[in-house]
Amino acid sequence: MATTMTSESLSQTDFFGQWPALSESPCRDAYRNLLEQYRQWSEQQFITADIDELIHHRSAFFDHLLKHLWQQLQLNCEPVSLVAVGGYGRETLHPGSDIDLLILDNTQKASAAAKLTEFLTFLWDLHLDIGHAVRTVNDCFTQAANDITIATNLIEARYLCGDEPSFQQFQQHLVSNFPWSSREFYQAKHEEQQRRHQQYHGTSYNLEPNIKSSPGGLRDIQTIGWIAKRHFQTHSDESLVEYGYMTADEFVELRECMNWLWRIRFALHLEVGKREDRLLFDFQPGVAVRLGYGNEGKASVELMMKDYFKVVLRVSELNQMLLQFFQQAILGAQELLDSKNLNEDFAISGEMLTARHDQVFDQRQNMIKAFVLIAENPQITGIQSHTIRLLRNARAQLNEPLSYDPDCRLLFCQLIEHPRGCGRPFALMHHHSVVASYLPQWQQIVGQMQFDLFHAYTVDEHTYRLVRNLYRFSAAEHQGEFPLAEQLVATMERRHCLFLAGIFHDIAKGRGGDHSELGAMDARNFCHQHGYPDADAELVAWLVEHHLTLSVTAQKRDIHDPEVIQNFANQMQDCERMDYLYCLTVADIRATNHSLWNNWKATLLEELYNATHYLLKQNSSTPTLDVRQKIQQNKASAMALLLSAGFDEKEILALWGRFTADYFFRHTAEQISWHSQHILNLNTEQLPLILIGDENNYGTTELFIYHHEESHLFASVAGVLDSEQLSILDAQILATRDGFVMDTFVLLQRDGKPLTDPRRIEDVKQQLLDVLHKRKSVPQTHRPLSRRMKNFNVKTQVKFIPSKHQRRTTFELTTLDRPGLIAKFAAILQRLDVVLLAAKITTIGEQADDLFIVASTKNEALTETEKQTLKQQIIKHLDF
Repeated sequence: MATTMTSESLSQTDFFGQWPALSESPCRDAYRNLLEQYRQWSEQQFITADIDELIHHRSAFFDHLLKHLWQQLQLNCEPVSLVAVGGYGRETLHPGSDIDLLILDNTQKASAAAKLTEFLTFLWDLHLDIGHAVRTVNDCFTQAANDITIATNLIEARYLCGDEPSFQQFQQHLVSNFPWSSREFYQAKHEEQQRRHQQYHGTSYNLEPNIKSSPGGLRDIQTIGWIAKRHFQTHSDESLVEYGYMTADEFVELRECMNWLWRIRFALHLEVGKREDRLLFDFQPGVAVRLGYGNEGKASVELMMKDYFKVVLRVSELNQMLLQFFQQAILGAQELLDSKNLNEDFAISGEMLTARHDQVFDQRQNMIKAFVLIAENPQITGIQSHTIRLLRNARAQLNEPLSYDPDCRLLFCQLIEHPRGCGRPFALMHHHSVVASYLPQWQQIVGQMQFDLFHAYTVDEHTYRLVRNLYRFSAAEHQGEFPLAEQLVATMERRHCLFLAGIFHDIAKGRGGDHSELGAMDARNFCHQHGYPDADAELVAWLVEHHLTLSVTAQKRDIHDPEVIQNFANQMQDCERMDYLYCLTVADIRATNHSLWNNWKATLLEELYNATHYLLKQNSSTPTLDVRQKIQQNKASAMALLLSAGFDEKEILALWGRFTADYFFRHTAEQISWHSQHILNLNTEQLPLILIGDENNYGTTELFIYHHEESHLFASVAGVLDSEQLSILDAQILATRDGFVMDTFVLLQRDGKPLTDPRRIEDVKQQLLDVLHKRKSVPQTHRPLSRRMKNFNVKTQVKFIPSKHQRRTTFELTTLDRPGLIAKFAAILQRLDVVLLAAKITTIGEQADDLFIVASTKNEALTETEKQTLKQQIIKHLDF
C-alpha cells in the first residue's frame, strides 16, 4: 500500500493555497476555492498518478479540511469526537464518494449541538456529500445490534479529532461488546452478498455494470475485508495473509484487481462530475478515453470492458474461495467428517470435490478429470476452497493449452459425451476458467463484449449459457419447458455434436470476418484433433456455419411464403440437420438476452420447423410445399369449428367465396373461425369491425380489422398503436374480392407482454374507431429517444430482396429503433402511394431490422425508379 500523506504535508502543498487562519470565521468562498483547486489537481494527477496513492491522498486532504473546520468552529472545546466511517474510515475516497462521519456525543450539551449544526451546515453548503450520525457510544452499539450495515461501519471507524476519551470508550466497546459474533457477522454478510448478486442476475457480465455492487465488484472485495476484520479483530487487510487465509500472491492479485476497479471508478466519477457507480453506455466512451484506451468509440469501449470483465472474474473466484475458507473456520467443517475417497487424487467432502494432496494437478489431465468426476457424482455441487487454490496455481503455470495433451483430450470428450457433463461440470469449468485453459479460441472470447443493446452478456458468458440451455433440454428437472426441443434431443444419437456446436457457434467473434465461417473451421479442426468421425465433424461445422439461419428466416422472412419455405428446406437438406439446428437456435436466442425470448418467437420457430419438416419428409428428390393441401386443411378445420358454433354452411361458404386463397393459407383454423363468426354477425353500418384477442394462445395480442378498402389504412392504425405504446411484430394486409380489407396485426406491449387488461383493450378499440371514422386525426408521436438509445448510431439501409412474385416488392429496412418508427415509415409509404401488403418487425437491441412487402396502387411490383425513390425517401426521413 502506498504511504498515506499526512495533513501536515498536505498543508505545505502549494496548490492548496493559504488555509484560513484558525482565528478567523470560516469563509465558504475560501473553502470552495480550495475544493475547486483540489478537483482540478486530482483530475490532472489521475492521468499518471498511482491510483492507490490518489485515493488515500484524497482521504488525507479531507481529514485536514474537516479538522481545520472543526478547530475554527471551536468544537475541540466540546466533549464530542469526529470519527470517519465507511470507505472514508478505510482512508479511501473517490471524487463522488460520500464522506461518512460518526459524531460521538455522550453529553449532548446545547452548546455542542449548536456548533455541530453549524459544522454540518457549512459542509453541506460546500456541496459535499456528507453522511453523518450523531450518537452516544451506547446508541452506536444498540443500533448496530439491529442493523448489519451500521455494525459494518463501526468496524472501520477511524478517529479524526475531538474528544479522545469518547473514542477510546467507543473502541473498548468495539472489542468487548460488539453485538455480532463472528459466526453471525459472517452469515449476515454472506446473505447480504447473495441478495446483492441476485439483483444482477447472478453474473458479473452485465454490460452496464455497477463498479461497486455487481458480482466481482468492489463490494465483493470489501466483504472479504469486513469478515476478516471482524473475525481477527483487526483493522488490517494484511491479516488475511498473516493468519494463513490467503497467500501473499493472492493478496497481491486481489490488490491489483481492487486498484484496477478503483481506477475505473475514479475515472467514472470524473466523467460524470458526481457520484455514479453504474458504468452506463452513456459514460463508457468517455471513461475509456480517460483510462487510455483511445478515442475510437466502440472499439475502445470493447477493449476496456474486456479488461473489466477479466478483473471481476478473478475477483469473483477469489471471493468464493476466501468466503469458503471463512465458512470452514467460522461455521465449522462438518463436511470433512463425511469424506469419501473417489480415487488416489480426489475425494468428496460433504458436497464438495476435494483434492487429497497438494500435487494433484501436477498431472495436467487431472484439471479435466476433476470435472469428469463431478459429472459421475451428481451429489457434488462445487469445489472445495483449497482445491480451488491448487487449481488456480496450476492454471497460472500452464505454458500451453490443455487441449494439446492427448490424455486431456480423451477426458474432455468423455465429459462432453457424459449425460450430465454439460450441466454443473461445464458451469464450474467456465467459472474457474478451465474452459479457457483448455481451448485457446475460448481464451480469446473471455470478456469479449459487443457494444450494443442486443447482447446482454459477453461472448464467453453467452456461450456458456447456450450450453446450459442445451443441457436443460435433457435434464429431468427441466422437463416440460420446451417440449419440441426436449422431444428432438431425446432421439438424437449424436448429442455431443449439439454441445460442440454450442461451444463453437460464436467462438470466432472479435477476430474480423464472418464469425460463422471462421467458427466452422475451428469446429472442424477440433473434431479432427479429438478423433471424432468425419460425419460428426461435418455436422458440427455445418451447425456452426448456419447457426443463425433458422432465427433469421423465422424472424426476418415471410414464413407463409412457399418460396421462403422451399429455400429454407433446400438449405437444411435433411430432417436430422434441422432437428439439431432447431435446438441450437432456441438455446441461442434464450442465452442472448433474458428479455429476448417470448411465445411469439417460439411460435415462429416452431411453425417454420413444422412446415419445413413436412416438406423434407416427402419422398420426392425435389420436394415442394403443397399450398392447396394446407388451405383445404385450414378450411376443413375452421368449418368444423363454425358448424359446432351453430353457423350455416351455405352462409359460411358464401362469405369465404369473397376471400382469397392467400387468406386461408396465412391464417390458422382458429383465426379463420374467429374472424368469420364476427363478420357473419355484422351489419355493414357497424364497420369497421375491430377484434382484439389471442385465439392461437401464442402469448401475443392479435388485432383484426375488417373494413371497407381505403388507402393507407395501415398508416392510421400504426399511428394509433404507437400512441398506445403497442409494438407491431407482424402485419398481414389482405383484400377481399369485393372491396374490403382484412388486416391482421400481432402486437405486444412495450414490456414484451400481451394486452390483457379489458379496459385497456376497450380504450385501444375506441381510439381506432375514432381515427378510422375520421372523428380524430392520427396521433403524432413525440416521445424522445431513451437514454440508452442516444448512445447508438445505426445507419438507415434499405435492401431489396429478389423474389419470383410478379406483383409485389420485398425489402429489408435496417435503422435505429425509436419511438414512432413504424408510424413514420407508414407515413412515407402513404406520401408515395405505396401499398403495404405485409410487414415483419424485428428489433435487435438498438436496431430495427424489418421486412416489408409492398406493391403499387395498381397492385404491381415497384419499378426500379419507384424503388430508388422509396429508398431515398426512407433514408432521408429516418436518418437524422
